[in-house]
Amino acid sequence: MGNESIEETISPTLEMNGKKTNRERSTVILLIFLPIVLFFASFLIGRYPVSPLDVMMAILPVKSNLSPEIYTVVWNIRLPRILAAMVVGASLSMAGASFQGTFKNPLVSPDILGVSAGAGFGAAIAILLNSSPLVLQIMAFSFGLIAVSLTYFISRRLRGNAILMMVLGGMAMGAMFTAFISCIKYLADPNNQLPEIVYWLMGSLNNVTGSNLIMILFPVVVGFTILLLVRWKLNLLSMGDEEAKALGIDTEKLRIIVIACCTLLTAAAVSISGIIGWLGLVIPHICRIIVGPDHRKLLPATISVGAFFLLFIDDICRTAFPVEIPLGILTAIIGAPFFIYLLRKGYGGWS
Repeated sequence: MGNESIEETISPTLEMNGKKTNRERSTVILLIFLPIVLFFASFLIGRYPVSPLDVMMAILPVKSNLSPEIYTVVWNIRLPRILAAMVVGASLSMAGASFQGTFKNPLVSPDILGVSAGAGFGAAIAILLNSSPLVLQIMAFSFGLIAVSLTYFISRRLRGNAILMMVLGGMAMGAMFTAFISCIKYLADPNNQLPEIVYWLMGSLNNVTGSNLIMILFPVVVGFTILLLVRWKLNLLSMGDEEAKALGIDTEKLRIIVIACCTLLTAAAVSISGIIGWLGLVIPHICRIIVGPDHRKLLPATISVGAFFLLFIDDICRTAFPVEIPLGILTAIIGAPFFIYLLRKGYGGWS
């Protein structure tokens, strides 16, 4: 009877653990499967019709009788744009999740320290000077880094809570660079330069090329790699500085590393896509609903969900309307109501 009682006690626990393991396995498969499926499906979406067989023949290293137009559409237009959407979505989502854990605030987004406003100012200067697309990307990336650097150095010289001072400094820096952008828009040619500045600020992947992706390859790889390596420490950091220090974590050093990596990811993403709001705020909450608040699972999930979401939005933007609309408009239209829903549910599993 004793053994039977033990078995009756253990069996439900084992069954629950088995169901949990199966659910986690299914979640992992889904997170891997969905972006891959959408990646290949996106080649078929567009105003120029391309069949699945044509896409396969164009991608595979085999001889074929495909027209040069199909190769151009697949390799020079759709492939760079698809990859850019996935990289930008994954970068902003991971940066948002990392910032939220670092600052212990579920309302933090990747542009909290002024990186987007700084990048926008750099891009506006480049457009005002009639610079090439490559110079525009470099200017946007550089000024994004400059904005965050100024935010950090200013916060170090302010008295009070370090995290609060950094957030407030980022708000001030963002407001200042936004004012600078307004000055550039005031000076810009209203017929040519001003529309280009406004369109860039609304976010788009319309002009992305392979060279743009190559330019951001290094900062994106560095940011992804380091954040994935230290993601388990974010769990301790989100508990509070005192608890983290008691467990041997150098919180100040870790926070600097996370901020630097998030800045690299955000500046790189914004430099090729323009300013895309709500993505880095909403996607981390969605991922917490799916995998929970553990950053060891959360950060990889944000890569998958962020890449899938922005690619899906970009497919809609370039095909669902007679004229392509900027990404930032659609992400805000979808993101704001969904975020209100998450607020009602308690920040999507935040703890």
